[in-house]
Amino acid sequence: MEHSLPLISTLVIAFSLALVLGFAAERFFKAPALVGYLLAGIAAGKYTPGVFADPALANQLSELGVMLLMFGVGLHFSMKDLLKVKGIAVPGAVLQMFIATLLGGVAAHFFWGWHWGDALVLGMCLSCASTVVLLKALEVRGILQSMDGQIAVGWLVVEDIATVLILVLLPPLAGLLTGSSAGGTGAVVTGKDILIQIAWTIGNVAAFIAVMLVVGRRVLPWAMTQVARTGSRELFTLFVLAAAVGVAYGASAIFNVSFALGAFFAGMVMRESSFAHRAATESLPLQDAFCVLFFVGVGMLFDWHIIIEAPLQVLTVLLIIMVGKAMAAFGLVHMLKYPLHTAVTVSASLAQIGEFSFILVAQAKELGLADDYAVNLIVGAAILSIALNPVVFSLIPEMKKQLTSRWAWARKAAMREAPFETLPQETNTKHLSNQIVVTGEGALMKALMPELNARGLPLVAVLQDHETATMLSEAGISVIVGNPTDPQTLVSAHLMNAQMLMILDNSTESLRVAEVARTLKNDIAITIVAPDPGIWVDVPGFSSVRFVSTVTAAAASVAGDLEQASGEGAPLGTVIERHIKKQVTAQLDDAESVREQVAAEELARAQAAASAAASDAEAGPEAAPAAAADNETRSDTVSPEAAASAPAPAPEQSDEAPESNKSEPSQVPSEPSDRPDPAPAAPDNPDLRSRAVGLFSLFSRKKKS
Repeated sequence: MEHSLPLISTLVIAFSLALVLGFAAERFFKAPALVGYLLAGIAAGKYTPGVFADPALANQLSELGVMLLMFGVGLHFSMKDLLKVKGIAVPGAVLQMFIATLLGGVAAHFFWGWHWGDALVLGMCLSCASTVVLLKALEVRGILQSMDGQIAVGWLVVEDIATVLILVLLPPLAGLLTGSSAGGTGAVVTGKDILIQIAWTIGNVAAFIAVMLVVGRRVLPWAMTQVARTGSRELFTLFVLAAAVGVAYGASAIFNVSFALGAFFAGMVMRESSFAHRAATESLPLQDAFCVLFFVGVGMLFDWHIIIEAPLQVLTVLLIIMVGKAMAAFGLVHMLKYPLHTAVTVSASLAQIGEFSFILVAQAKELGLADDYAVNLIVGAAILSIALNPVVFSLIPEMKKQLTSRWAWARKAAMREAPFETLPQETNTKHLSNQIVVTGEGALMKALMPELNARGLPLVAVLQDHETATMLSEAGISVIVGNPTDPQTLVSAHLMNAQMLMILDNSTESLRVAEVARTLKNDIAITIVAPDPGIWVDVPGFSSVRFVSTVTAAAASVAGDLEQASGEGAPLGTVIERHIKKQVTAQLDDAESVREQVAAEELARAQAAASAAASDAEAGPEAAPAAAADNETRSDTVSPEAAASAPAPAPEQSDEAPESNKSEPSQVPSEPSDRPDPAPAAPDNPDLRSRAVGLFSLFSRKKKS
């Protein structure tokens, strides 16, 4: 079928079939929508009769999806997060890829009689997991920001770097793998050539990372801020798209780094900007649309006849991916002393292959290391592994149950604790009984918890974002990191002893949290805190579930502040300045330095006076009249300026400053008194603070009523 507009026809066919089959998979077969997307690709491919889309265009469009998805992930991760998991991600990814390559190579060589070169290439194609599938699986289950999710993403980044190294080394190694000259050029490959290629590739990756951390870390956030200040939503969205795609393409063209890795680091350095959350929100629709094209593009590569012609070979490759790779990852995580749930989650995340496998096998085909049969074998196994990956995730609870019921080592591994997974033993006893358990994510959790904690309320926060958990823990708040729909997580928060469960959410997730909580404690009071009741309007059968509107609370707080400001004739709110937090902190530091300097001068004067008194005592009675006369003379000659600067007696000091000094701080530091100086208030976000204070006051009134 000929198309005069291949790009438009490809988009129409891909989106239309993906919509119909994705909806059918979700609605009628209770399967993930991505299964429908893969079937849409098979239907639009050249191996299925009927309409077909352009596979080359579909592949390029799917690459855009990979870039945007990795860019979005980078916006939620920092270099600190990656370095935190390097101890498990680096050795784990390298050893897991080696084991998978060995399994695939041995199976192809001894069972099917393949040449060692072709067999090892097959193994390498089976060793690297799909970026899109991994991230989608973690995101759907809400564990992308958890410690398990960070380990899986760090593992993926190491795999990407290793795959880039393999892609660079494959051409010079082709001669060794096939037993002929490199790439058929007649050149002899030496060990020195291989070492040069390895050093060159590692140097390129290191140079790219250095450029992004030194230059990109300053330029990209600054540029995003300048574009955001124009107030144009179109320009901001265009900047996000240009940054994600441009940096990814530049990384590939200049440093020979993969698109995915380039986009990931672009997002990670732009995380420094205050507009990072807006960038993630603006790019989300584009991510979803182009990720659909990725799965459609994968399906278009599949020749479904391979399942009929070689079912055992396809099944063998599938078992290597879903069982061999998963067991290797599980064993490595377990040996590195991580908890059982981390080992199971990481192994399930990596039990699939995707885009890098297709790139590797395509290059191997050009070098004579793979044929069409190998390509179809890999693509067929990839599609099956992608389709079955959600099933593997759904079996995680049952797998953990079976492991802990059969083997003692699994029970011991299940008792291992990840950071913030349980309350520490030194936790105050008031947090273990009659406490308030709060679940949720986002800005409201960050703003509300410190306000409640400042009022002395016993709190336990349950969330999945490890960065927010660290921030709250440093503020002295008890934190549990885990999925609140998991009963074990709420047990760790001592929900059975709690007086209340506060859920900062109104989606179906909040309903599942409430169901689990009522299973553990059927009389627990539950309060939903959100802009509106959401799904709870249509949920019957839940007693003692109350609702607090964040919108109403914010409005009440602003109205109260406005009334007070109007009565005092003062402006409402805080002056917005650039870098205001840094300026206030610097001013507080300067004031503290001045106080320390004044105290040091006072101490020096006291020491000098004591020394003079000691000298007078040694001089004897004859020197006393002279010293007294000298002191009288000096007291009579004090200048008016010095007298004005002298501190007033303590009883005469007033606690209220003159009216003229209320708007402008004094430039002359006051002398230290016996009373301790009040601690300066930490600068914060006035809008979030106002909303949190209003929410707390409204929540308190509702609780009393």
